[in-house]
Amino acid sequence: MFSPGYNHFAMSRTRIGWSHRRFRALALLGLITLAFAVWAYAALAADLPSPEALIVRAAPDTTKIYDRQGRLLYEVLDPRAGRRTRLRLADMPLQFRQAVMAVEDANYYSHPGIDAAGVVRAIVQAIQAEQIVSGGSTITQQLSRMLAFTPAERESRTVTRKLREMILAVRLTQAYSKDTVLEMYLNEVYFGQLAYGAEAAARTYFGKGVHELDLAESAMLAGLIQSPSATNPLVNPAAARERQRVVLGLMVKSSVISDQQAADAQAEPPHYATVGQADGAAILRAPHFVAYVRNLLEAQYGAERVNGGGLRVTTTLDLDLQERAEAAVRARLDDLKRRTRENGEPNYRVGNAALVALDPRTGEIRALVGSADYYDASIDGAVDVALSNRQPGSAIKPIIYATAFMRDYTPATVLSDVPTAFTTREGDPYQPQNYDTTWHGPISLRAALATSSNMVAVKVLDHVGIDATLETAKALGITTYDNSTRFGLSLALGGGEVSLLELTGAYAAFANAGRRVTPVAIRSVTAAGEAGTTGPDRNGIGAQAISPQVAYLITSILSDDAARIPAFGEDSVLHLSRPAAAKTGTTSDFRDNWTVGYTPDLVTGVWVGNADNRPMYQVSGITGAGPIWHDFMEIALAGLPAREFERPPAVISAEICDTSGLLATDLCQRRHSEWFVSGSEPLRADDSYVRADVDSVSGMLWSAGCRGERVSRVFRVLPPEARDWGREQGIAQLPGATCDAPLAGGAPADADALVMVSPAPHATFALTSQLPPAAQQIEIAARSGGASLRAVTLLVDGQAVGQFAAPPYRVLWQLAAGEHTAQAIGTDVAGNAVASAVLTFSVRGVAESR
Repeated sequence: MFSPGYNHFAMSRTRIGWSHRRFRALALLGLITLAFAVWAYAALAADLPSPEALIVRAAPDTTKIYDRQGRLLYEVLDPRAGRRTRLRLADMPLQFRQAVMAVEDANYYSHPGIDAAGVVRAIVQAIQAEQIVSGGSTITQQLSRMLAFTPAERESRTVTRKLREMILAVRLTQAYSKDTVLEMYLNEVYFGQLAYGAEAAARTYFGKGVHELDLAESAMLAGLIQSPSATNPLVNPAAARERQRVVLGLMVKSSVISDQQAADAQAEPPHYATVGQADGAAILRAPHFVAYVRNLLEAQYGAERVNGGGLRVTTTLDLDLQERAEAAVRARLDDLKRRTRENGEPNYRVGNAALVALDPRTGEIRALVGSADYYDASIDGAVDVALSNRQPGSAIKPIIYATAFMRDYTPATVLSDVPTAFTTREGDPYQPQNYDTTWHGPISLRAALATSSNMVAVKVLDHVGIDATLETAKALGITTYDNSTRFGLSLALGGGEVSLLELTGAYAAFANAGRRVTPVAIRSVTAAGEAGTTGPDRNGIGAQAISPQVAYLITSILSDDAARIPAFGEDSVLHLSRPAAAKTGTTSDFRDNWTVGYTPDLVTGVWVGNADNRPMYQVSGITGAGPIWHDFMEIALAGLPAREFERPPAVISAEICDTSGLLATDLCQRRHSEWFVSGSEPLRADDSYVRADVDSVSGMLWSAGCRGERVSRVFRVLPPEARDWGREQGIAQLPGATCDAPLAGGAPADADALVMVSPAPHATFALTSQLPPAAQQIEIAARSGGASLRAVTLLVDGQAVGQFAAPPYRVLWQLAAGEHTAQAIGTDVAGNAVASAVLTFSVRGVAESR
């Protein structure tokens, strides 16, 4: 047996042996790990260029953008050889540098090229998403990626690419000072609109050198770096301003500016420069459309591929139509600028206009005018107003009515256009006013939409609900109506912003049997050296947004020239030489006016206003946008056969009484044939006109013992909410008592033998210099109160303006400034003279146009 001492010694030697072996194993593992790291580093960095060679570039091919006939619109030249001016870091303002670092790399001056915190954050996000979702890239890493990697490697989101990027970033930091790397980055980074580097970006967007940028402009440029297409201020000013707000907030967080400085910068209105004239390109046609297409290409292929990929892009644009659209816009604006207002002012403060024309059968954009003059900085001409979000005024109403027709309303539904107060979500009263400041009493939805009644539109919206209306708008392609909590009943009057392109696309669905129409700009993209053609589906027709029947009902109303006469007069600019549907829109402060309309072959939307949101002087959809729409549509459709709108199955007609929307009876004095979706037509006879026997002396209901003769009369029965309006209009109501129990204030029986229907008592009209005098007319009209008449004469200021032997007793009278009277006189079948009450109305020298 071994002694205890020997056992202890032996055990000690055993432990020492194990320790030595473990040490050797760990050392070997360390050497293997080091060797692997060296090998991995060598493999990752083997083909990385030296920092000194990063500026070397190959000359790219050009990408060419054509119209649908193959005519060149624009050639994308090498931006690095074109619009680029390198500057020293010291020549760039400190606030601009701080803005870029705040949003791209807040710890730039404190890390060795890679930010450990950013890397850890990116790893955690990758684990959570099971893919790389963010790179935690520093400014140095971004510079490495844009200078050293191929387009394909730049677009990849792999661990290998990220490690190679980090290695090169560390090398750059070792080779150059922080200021030098930042200078290289600010001279290389892409800001959109073909602008590489800070100086090119400053001149592209603001028309000034980078050293002249203020805080607001610096923040906006810095915000472009992450997504130049999505936040381009010349295409999407709202997104650019929101991104600017984020950048300013990050600058506050970095303690380089104060909260007050950020607020002041955010409140500063931007002043954009024009772009394109100094690009060195031989051709730039349809500039806003080209910019739109370029953004689509960059979103799909990446800016680097567009700049150097040799792409041949065939678009949907018809250059001939484009040039005619541009000419129509210029002609109308020049005309408005030449006109003199009543106070001697030289013009109507109209600076800009935009136009979009689509083929409703495919969604293809045939013309897109983003502003009146792309190169005119005084009107912010570089801003594409066709893509900007603006308030549409009454042009949004067809979407609200379509929602109602999908439910329980029809074009014959009658609502009362009388003063009505609503309660908002905040509990405040809301009482909309009509554009003409006149109430029209019970009115059908056909007449209300055709004449653009504000009150009835709000009632329809209140009935169907905001959520349902927003769903219809989204189904039709409106993307800005994303949150119902942002909207109230003022949505019916254009309180929610939309872009001209999207609203025109929504109207295209009405022209295309209710199917969604998504605007399409690109027909095909062919890459040099590659077989086949890529690009989006050229057909922009989507799912059924509304039924063909509802689409037809909207079209029927918007193409009803007779229904809109009371608001727009006969033969207005909305009337074409072929069937056409159209709607105008004007904001209450004259900041925006619209006309959007269509035939089966073409849908066109026009906006008129100022890009900087300055109000115009009394220029409306019918006087500003309307003439542009009319002239362009006539030119664009010339040579094509006129086509009727095709009526779909299950749309039927029925003769209804205007005043109730119910089936017409012999008593109904105003009737017409109306369209209905089968199953929604009225089954009940009209009850808005009733016959009753009255006492010829007291005017009360006749009963035995009355002093006068028993006379049969027809009365119009008004709904309770419209009875005050009826009394103001002089509409005799059915007596509520018999002659032996008369009501106080009963009228004599002959008081309504003749009743003036139009104009309304004490109405005020106004002339405008924007329309020919002959087009400025109002209706002078009367009706029989139930007596049989053999002759009626209409008088204005005591002079006969129309003579009739049978109804309707109606004539159009040309407006003349001053105070006027109107009256109807006649003779009944017994030879007795009858006369209406004399009403007064006035005409001002200048009108507020619709």
